[in-house]
Amino acid sequence: MGTTQPSTSELVDAALGHLERLYVFPEVADTTGAAIRELERAGSFAGLDEAEFCARLTAELQSRTNDKHLRVRARIQPPAENAGRSQEEVVAALIAKFRDDNWGIAKVERLDGNIGLIDLRMIVDASLAGPAIAAAMELVSRTDALVFDLRACLGGSPNAVQSWISHLTADDETQLSSVQEREGASLRQYWTLADVAGPRYLDREVFVLTSGATFSGAEQFGYDLQAIGRATIVGAATGGGAHPTRFIPISDTIEITVPFARAVNPITGTNWEGVGVVPDIVVDADDALQVAIDEAGRRVSERTAAVG
Repeated sequence: MGTTQPSTSELVDAALGHLERLYVFPEVADTTGAAIRELERAGSFAGLDEAEFCARLTAELQSRTNDKHLRVRARIQPPAENAGRSQEEVVAALIAKFRDDNWGIAKVERLDGNIGLIDLRMIVDASLAGPAIAAAMELVSRTDALVFDLRACLGGSPNAVQSWISHLTADDETQLSSVQEREGASLRQYWTLADVAGPRYLDREVFVLTSGATFSGAEQFGYDLQAIGRATIVGAATGGGAHPTRFIPISDTIEITVPFARAVNPITGTNWEGVGVVPDIVVDADDALQVAIDEAGRRVSERTAAVG
């Protein structure tokens, strides 16, 4: 590493100090820290360039915690266009990007067979995306079944997950996953909402498409719907990231992302960390949409026949 870079020992100590101070599971942090310090003293990180060091330390951390949100990496630098901007200007630019990306809603469509499709690429905070969420639900409100495509969705805001799911449930009496901080310092519960801006989508089949790229808040969307029996998950197991994180520099060029809290579902008593959301219908992610459409059509036909 460069002459201005801290030593390997200093970098390891800095990373582990933040881990032991903040990580959601203190005992795991302590045992992991002790093991990695032994590796450092044995020279396991010696002679590595910066990229190799980050990759090696990340692998050692994740192998002991099974936590995919725990990473050491090159610091994410702000885009060049943010140079010289105030914090308020940076936030305004980010909101403008969300707006230009239609608040994460890539597509809303009515497919053959009167099946609705909502393609989500980001689950944007409900304080911003609320009107778009309501508009999307209005456009699919008269379909006979609904598919959410989360195969390319990398995450988003828990309150937006809460908003979307509230449109699929009847009232405010369903508890969703809570966020529990380290050692019970804080617990935030998420329940379905009593009031939603758009129409509720009730008494009809809902499907959620997943892939290995589906991550974080997108996983919460599918996991909570699956837990309450409101959706059928179709596709591949998701990425397995259920822990909110903080990004902390350990040098001018390297940072550690430390999970400081965890999702807890009241029905399962756990979450999807490390294992992902396991689909009800396991198929290749590329085939998931057609499989969901076929299954939706079959169930709609059965329901129609049963009614008379």
